[in-house]
Amino acid sequence: MRVFIPNIHGLLDEINKMKNKNTEIRLAREMTLFDATLIGVGAMIGAGIFVLIGIAAGIAGPALIITFVLNGLVALLTAMAYAELGSCYHNAGGGYLWIKESLPKAFGFLSGWMDWFGHSVACSLYALGFGAYFGFVLDEIGVTMPEWGFLSPQKILAASAAIVFGYVNFRGASETGKIGNLVTMAKIIILVIFIGFGLELIFRQGNIQATFTPFFPHGFGGVFKAMGLTFIAFQGFEIIAQSSEEIKNPKKNIPLAIFFSLLIVVPIYLLVAFVAIGTVETPLGMAPWDVLAEEKEIALVGVARGFFVGGGILILIGGLMSTISALNATIYSSSRVAFAMGRDRYFPTFLSKIHWKNFTPHWSILFSMFIIVLMAISLPIEDVASAADIIFLLLFLMVNIALIKLRKKRPDLDRGFKIPLFPYVSILAIALLLFLAVYMLNYSLMAWIITLVWIAIGLFVYRFYSSGREIKYAQKVQVLDAILKKQYNILVCLSESDSVSSLSSIAFAIAKKYNAKVIFLHVVEIDEGTKLQEGLRIAEPTNELLQQAQKLALEIGIPSKSIIKISHRISQGIVDTAQEENCNFIIVGRKKKSTFANRIFSSAIDTVLQKSTNEVAILHGEIESKEIKNILIPFGGNVHTELAAEITPALRQFFDANITIGIVLNPDTPEKDRLDKIEKVKVILAENDLTAAIKTTIDSDILHGILKLAKTTDLMVMGGKSGDFVELLFAKSLTVEITEQVRCPVLWLKEYEERDSFMRTLFKKHK
Repeated sequence: MRVFIPNIHGLLDEINKMKNKNTEIRLAREMTLFDATLIGVGAMIGAGIFVLIGIAAGIAGPALIITFVLNGLVALLTAMAYAELGSCYHNAGGGYLWIKESLPKAFGFLSGWMDWFGHSVACSLYALGFGAYFGFVLDEIGVTMPEWGFLSPQKILAASAAIVFGYVNFRGASETGKIGNLVTMAKIIILVIFIGFGLELIFRQGNIQATFTPFFPHGFGGVFKAMGLTFIAFQGFEIIAQSSEEIKNPKKNIPLAIFFSLLIVVPIYLLVAFVAIGTVETPLGMAPWDVLAEEKEIALVGVARGFFVGGGILILIGGLMSTISALNATIYSSSRVAFAMGRDRYFPTFLSKIHWKNFTPHWSILFSMFIIVLMAISLPIEDVASAADIIFLLLFLMVNIALIKLRKKRPDLDRGFKIPLFPYVSILAIALLLFLAVYMLNYSLMAWIITLVWIAIGLFVYRFYSSGREIKYAQKVQVLDAILKKQYNILVCLSESDSVSSLSSIAFAIAKKYNAKVIFLHVVEIDEGTKLQEGLRIAEPTNELLQQAQKLALEIGIPSKSIIKISHRISQGIVDTAQEENCNFIIVGRKKKSTFANRIFSSAIDTVLQKSTNEVAILHGEIESKEIKNILIPFGGNVHTELAAEITPALRQFFDANITIGIVLNPDTPEKDRLDKIEKVKVILAENDLTAAIKTTIDSDILHGILKLAKTTDLMVMGGKSGDFVELLFAKSLTVEITEQVRCPVLWLKEYEERDSFMRTLFKKHK
């Protein structure tokens, strides 16, 4: 029996909790301290240093060096929080998980909401950086990009790059492992070469003092603005904590990797700033920092041109490599945040759907792409960078607050690193982060407006949509707790005597396997507006139906109880009883003959049952225990074989039946693909401890092939969705077609899923 319960970021973590087995699934810890350090270095030495240094130099002047020193200090204070919490929480999630555990529920949602937006806006920045660098390359080779209305060539290239890498992520390609390490090393080497030639030129010229005077041309206000603008170049260390499931000895290596990454990156940034300002060629009457400001995103290219032949090309390669790497990785990150929040039911469930072929969260990628492209084409690069900076400053602020809370709330945690001078260091970090965020009002009011609007939308979504789903999800957690404690309750919904034996047989099979208690339910429906007490007069005659069911349970030796529920709606009576009795599984019946009236009645029940926090078995047709000797699980199309395979061992044991998995192979399917399908079936059987024969048939029509396989079958078991009202009335999925045409009874196993759209939920709250 499978229990569906979303987790925060770890997909494998979720599988562990979903499977009612003693086997625990974990990611192999293969990432060394060196690998983890390079992850942080690669995330920080991204597009930020290549794209923003010219703009920041124009704001701060030579004091850009002080800017990077102070930003390094602010980053170090927050990095300590990540080091401490990352050393004791060794599962995926990072700041989102810590905030969710320590602060009020709304902050958990808000941190994920802001994290999604922050990564998406950062991706817009990297796309604009790519547009600037690639546009420069096109200009150099004589290709002129057109302007489309308000869209400059840079923005057209940025939007195009974002769409291309969104597709790359959709296909499942990403930069990981050794390839990621090589890219990071290449970026470091390029910057070291730039620094080396630059320092040699500075000391050869010997006019350092004149070049760096005045040191504070725009005062400390310029330093603070530049700090806010460039802070995004220091925030990559958080990815180390998010990778904790794969790091060897995380208690020790996560703090070390975080500190080592900052120790490598901050000196590189300082030297790049020193060289850029000290070596730029300046026209008469212009300060070096003003020249860099004019060049904006490609300022380093112009500087490197004066070092040696090909110096500009080297920086172009580094800039393109960094923007592409950051663009690809950040699209991945932003879409995974939306995916995780969909799994947490903060967002509509479809955002947590995985593409059937590519195994990527395609809807999350699409929605993230919309934000990325919108921000890239609608705002100047300075405002895009500022919006991303403000979001991450506020997120880091919440992480520091979470650290303080968790020190008090969870003193039992085994911390591999503890912040010294606690809580003063954390309070200082909070104060500096808040100061920088607020000070950004002086640089980009638009960025703050965008941030506040996004937060306001998030609070609205949480109040009118996510909070209600969070309550439902808490009920699902209660069901999980009951499963883990081996407290199984199966609810059997009876409406007429003809179905008692059939539905009871399915319930008894599951109950035998899991030592479960069976609860028989009959719902007496009365008209809207009628008092519930009126139903008592018609409830008594139905008691005979329940006594018949309990007699069967007694003969088999299954503990049971019966309930008569009086309700204005049958569906509501079922859902309420399942919740009141802490049921893990619901079994209902539907007539095999698919009449229009039966569809209307049955689909209304199924639609409401989808809101239940239980799995549901729907039996089409009637069965007798002695007749079930051959059970077929079809494989192919949109039939969920894995779900069917999980419950079939209980049916095999109870009915003493033979199990067959039927595979329909297309005549045009290559031999390799046929063998792959058979291997996949074998994996499913092994995972569920199920012994079954594998039978194949060649047919270009899946439906026709399954019907051929089912000729000698007494019961067919399929996993899938029960279908909502519209689907069952006007559409026919493969599952419905099979059910209606096969001669034997069919058992549908429907996993728990939510279908409420945001607008539907919003309207319901205002009825």
